[in-house]
Amino acid sequence: MERVGFIGGSDCVKIMQGNWYDLWQVKTERQPPEDLSDNIAVQLGIHTEGFNVNWFEEHTGIEVTDRQLVLQKTIDGVPAKGAIDGKCEGKRIFEAKHTNAYNNMEKIISYYMPQIQLYCHLANAEGAYLSAIFGNSAWETSLVQYDESYFNSMWTVVSDFWNYVALDREPPLSVEIEQPSIDAIPVDEMVRRDASKDNAFIDAANTYIEHEAYSRVFEGAKKDLKAMVAPNEREVYCDILSIKRDKRGALRINTKGE
Repeated sequence: MERVGFIGGSDCVKIMQGNWYDLWQVKTERQPPEDLSDNIAVQLGIHTEGFNVNWFEEHTGIEVTDRQLVLQKTIDGVPAKGAIDGKCEGKRIFEAKHTNAYNNMEKIISYYMPQIQLYCHLANAEGAYLSAIFGNSAWETSLVQYDESYFNSMWTVVSDFWNYVALDREPPLSVEIEQPSIDAIPVDEMVRRDASKDNAFIDAANTYIEHEAYSRVFEGAKKDLKAMVAPNEREVYCDILSIKRDKRGALRINTKGE
C-alpha cells in the first residue's frame, strides 16, 4: 500500500505514540513500508471485515454503506488520507477491528482514538461505530464521538511531525508526547472522570481499599458458618453467636450482643 505523500489513520496512532523516526523514514522513502502480507493479525482483520460488518448490521439494525470509502483533505497544510470501513446513518462512520481475546474495548478505543478522530474529521462525521471481534468468541460495539478539541491537539502534534517530512529533516529518535485526555469524549454517550483531586472521593476510596480484605474474610467466614448447619438443625450456637433457621429455611447469624 502506498504510504508516501500523506498522513493516514495508522500514521496518527504512531505519531501520538512518539514513533517518529521509523515513520519519517517511510514518508521520506528512505525505507519501504512494512510488508504486512504475512502478518496474520493484519490479514485476519482484513478477511473478517465482511463478517464483522454483517454481524454489526444484524445485531444493531444499523446499515453500513460506502465500504472502503477513500477520503482525503489537506488540513492546516498537512495532506491527510484515510479509507473508512463504511458510513452509517446519522453522520456516523463504521470501523471494524479484530483483536485478541485478552483485549478489551476500553483499550481498543484508547489505542485507536487518533485514527478514529482523523476519519471522523475527514468524513465530517459526528462519531464512529467501533465494531470489535475478540479472538473467536466475543464481539462488542461502541459509539465514539468526534471531539474537535482532541483533534486539534492531536493535529498540532501531527503537524510538527509533518514538518520534519516536508523539510526532509531527521526527527529525534525518541519523542515524548503529552497525550490529550480522552476522558471527556463520549463513548456510548457517557464520559470518564478523573477524581484524583476530589477529596471526598479519595477518602472513600482509601476507606474501601483499607477494609476490602476484611470484607472478603468476613464473607468467607459467614459462608463457612452457614455450611456447618445441618439440614435438620434449626439453630446452632456458641458463646458469641448463633445461627437460626427461619420459617422459609434461610439462615440468619446473630451475635450475642444483638
